Amino acid sequence: MELGLRGRKALVTGASKGIGRACAEVLAEEGCDVVLVSRTAADLEAAQAAIVAKHNVAVRFYPLDLSESRNVDKLAAECAETDLLVNNAGAIPGGDIAQIDEARWRTAWDLKVFGYINMTRRFYTLMAARKKGVIINIIGAAGENPDFDYVAGSSGNASLMAFTRAMGGTAPRDGLRVIGINPGPVMTERLVTLMRTRAQSQFGDAERWTEFMKPLAFGRAAKPEEIAWMAAFLASDLSAYTTGSIITIDGGGSSRRSAL
Repeated sequence: MELGLRGRKALVTGASKGIGRACAEVLAEEGCDVVLVSRTAADLEAAQAAIVAKHNVAVRFYPLDLSESRNVDKLAAECAETDLLVNNAGAIPGGDIAQIDEARWRTAWDLKVFGYINMTRRFYTLMAARKKGVIINIIGAAGENPDFDYVAGSSGNASLMAFTRAMGGTAPRDGLRVIGINPGPVMTERLVTLMRTRAQSQFGDAERWTEFMKPLAFGRAAKPEEIAWMAAFLASDLSAYTTGSIITIDGGGSSRRSAL
């Protein structure tokens, strides 16, 4: 699909694998120059090489921990020309309130919740000065369907949903758009880790994690690129009237109701 994104400059966090990697690849396919950000240089190098081999676009990367505000400032200074920001970095661990202690909770939120907020704060200002830009927050469906066994993630995602709506609702006055995507289960390393944690808790056997796939829509989790193509569409002018919205992609999971 030609989305009219050719020549735009995109920055994707958490871009070395999973949804972030898929977003970077799709945006590159649409002709965007891409900046990749995650913590691990080796993974970023591999992602850069794969994208450059397939697409005639510029690809840079920054191995940075975005839970550190100074690293957000560095990106804002060196990537001030960014047109499209995809916030995706962060993996909040599964577990109930007894399993997730304060230190783990704060560490997870520093990267995902405050990381998204700080990236938005810095890049929104830069975009507003040009009256041009789109910010897409990859959040998570647990924010709208809170889960006791994923309490830190459910709470963090709900916060980011409110943040996205608050920013996106008034963004048009600055010529900008801010949108959220709530993926349900997506086949990534992170999903497997979460399901293994849940299987250990429920069954006493982490290897039974695949049993959680059976009740999912179509008997599978989403593919990362199924989230990425939505991100690309929302970033494009074909979706120019969309802002302050949260798009859920969960195979209908949030719409299904169990019989009483």
